[in-house]
Amino acid sequence: MGNGASVELESARVARILRDSIVTGQRRPGDRLIERDIADELEVSRLPVREAIRQLLSEGLLIARPRSWAVVRQFTEDDVRDIAEVRDAMEVLVFEIAAQRHTEAGLARVQDALDRQFAAARAGDALRAHAASAEFHLLMAELSGNATVSEILRMMRGRLLLLFREHDDLLAMAEDHARILESFAARDVATLRLRVQRHLRAGTATALRKLAEFNEETAAIRARASAERAGTPTAGE
Repeated sequence: MGNGASVELESARVARILRDSIVTGQRRPGDRLIERDIADELEVSRLPVREAIRQLLSEGLLIARPRSWAVVRQFTEDDVRDIAEVRDAMEVLVFEIAAQRHTEAGLARVQDALDRQFAAARAGDALRAHAASAEFHLLMAELSGNATVSEILRMMRGRLLLLFREHDDLLAMAEDHARILESFAARDVATLRLRVQRHLRAGTATALRKLAEFNEETAAIRARASAERAGTPTAGE
């Protein structure tokens, strides 16, 4: 029993490390995750790595490949739109319910996350700003007190963090959250709904643009590699 609990804790730690490496872009779409290599890298046995990979597969961040390895998932434009549709419906509902049910203690926790987001944005620390931004949204799910909705959002958490993490203007995103929190604190559900919808749709537009940029970059890299193999010059040479 002790060994089983130990493996479970270790697999959760490995899953967190791998998830963070994907969400922060250290591991790019198409990168391979091989059990043996990750076990060596993190100095753990292969069992918690295997369990961690299974967890990330269930979160939709990885695609399984034969012989004990997987690849970081490459999302398509349709994926972004499909996930955004679900997110728009679920998160607007979450914010509305949480606004009606929140306590002063809960409101203080959201304010703290927002304060940390502003501090990170002003310092130009994108990683901390994105982490605080994600916490802002996750706290809303918690404060809604709706276990079913929270469970669905937890299942989607990895994909949401990966697809909607990047914003060109960190301070503008924090200011957007501040406007949302203003309506949230006042329990002004009608205004809150409009502000959350606008916020989420702006995130979808950014995600689609970033995906297009990534695809263009990937195509250019492949073209250069193909030209090098063929011994022909690429454009601009």
